[in-house]
Amino acid sequence: MRIDFALVLPEILLLVGACALLLVDLFVKGEDRRTSVLMAQGVLLACAAATVFVLFGTGGQTGYAFHRLFVSDLMSNVLKLAAYGTVSAVLVYSRQYLLDRGLLRGEYLALLLFALLGMMVMMSANSFLSVYLGLELLSLCLYALVALNRDSAASTEAAMKYFVLGALASGMLLYGMSMIYGATGTLTITDVAKQVANLSRDSSQHTFLIFGLVFMVSGIAFKLGVVPFHMWIPDVYHGAPTAVTLVIGTAPKLAAFAMAMRLLVNGLLDLAVDWQQMLVILSVLSMAVGNITAIAQTNLKRMLAYSTIAHMGFMLLGLLSGVVGGNWFNAADAYAAAMFYTLVYVLMSLGSFGLLVFLSRKGFECENLEDLRGLNRRNPWYAFIVLLLMFSLAGVPPTVGFYAKLTVLSAAVNAGQVWLAVVAVLLSLVGAFYYLRIVKLMYFDEPKDETPFAGQALGPRVLFSVNGLALLALGLLPQPLMSLCFVAIKSL
Repeated sequence: MRIDFALVLPEILLLVGACALLLVDLFVKGEDRRTSVLMAQGVLLACAAATVFVLFGTGGQTGYAFHRLFVSDLMSNVLKLAAYGTVSAVLVYSRQYLLDRGLLRGEYLALLLFALLGMMVMMSANSFLSVYLGLELLSLCLYALVALNRDSAASTEAAMKYFVLGALASGMLLYGMSMIYGATGTLTITDVAKQVANLSRDSSQHTFLIFGLVFMVSGIAFKLGVVPFHMWIPDVYHGAPTAVTLVIGTAPKLAAFAMAMRLLVNGLLDLAVDWQQMLVILSVLSMAVGNITAIAQTNLKRMLAYSTIAHMGFMLLGLLSGVVGGNWFNAADAYAAAMFYTLVYVLMSLGSFGLLVFLSRKGFECENLEDLRGLNRRNPWYAFIVLLLMFSLAGVPPTVGFYAKLTVLSAAVNAGQVWLAVVAVLLSLVGAFYYLRIVKLMYFDEPKDETPFAGQALGPRVLFSVNGLALLALGLLPQPLMSLCFVAIKSL
């Protein structure tokens, strides 16, 4: 069987680039690692060019490689391009932060690129085997990144918690996959879908499928960080260096969404009635626990961690609203809304955690609510960008966060889940409190620290401004991105 290596060109380039970076970094002199960082950015640019080449080379059509273990379609390529941009922005945001703390080392850059490779494998997985391999590659890199600051007890403790709970979740996911394999006799996701469609709901294999589905949904829920599998998020976000928290809170969410789509929609759509009920519970609990608990937080990283939990609950609204009488066209609207929400959330999260990295300096960590007090008097432009970030996270028009929530709420209403949409709106109003509290601190309170901002390079300043303004621009013109998500989902 001929293997089309052109389809996996981005992954090959990234793998070669990450390995080359490890070797080149051995000969880099000086702590600023300018050559290594530029090389990492060059690798990302080459991967983006390769992905565009694959996209136009296939005409947006679906292609398979490695005996159908790997699939290249429009959804995976769009998510990969978003991941490249996110990781590139992470490098720009975090360079000075890591340099000030002596953490800008070659292993950070290599681990970041290998983690991205794991995400890309997950996005293009067409087999349980490739899903699991991509997930483990991503997870192992993130465990090591959390423990990057070996002299910090909080970082090593967070890494240990993440490792133990992550191993437990991976085991649950693997156990669920093994049960589904036992019922269907195949590991290929497209073949699993065919076998599940032919199984009677009264057969013994169907019972195996349901048990496997429960374990699989549990594994996906952990990676998304939704209740009750959320216990790792606040501790890991708080304990990890802020530059690493920026990594964990952004790009991996794209891979987790792709994994949910591959396993639940591509593979187990005929069991949608069963996993839809599970997602309803996970969604409501996540929105409730995330928004209510975030109110009590005084640490910005923990507050944003609980905010992440609530936002992932909103994203699940789109996934669980996809099945309306088995009509795939209606389902495409809902899944496109979930994809749109994920992309928007990553952009918002990039700006929010980027803010903490951006405002930190040598000897000072911007982590507490008090650190933003009176920001408008110290720098009105930064305060305005933060206001856009908070408004978007709260879902206030005309920012894109409002449109993202509107699309998933519309999907829930169209699916007949009106009560669920009402609950989501009420909990969203609760969540608006802790976002608007930050706006109040910036504009109406006296500054805690009169120290002027200094030392930020031009790159992070421009990126932070573009990040915030993008939320406003997409809020005014959301249709192109929404249409792209719809076309990507329809291509599955």
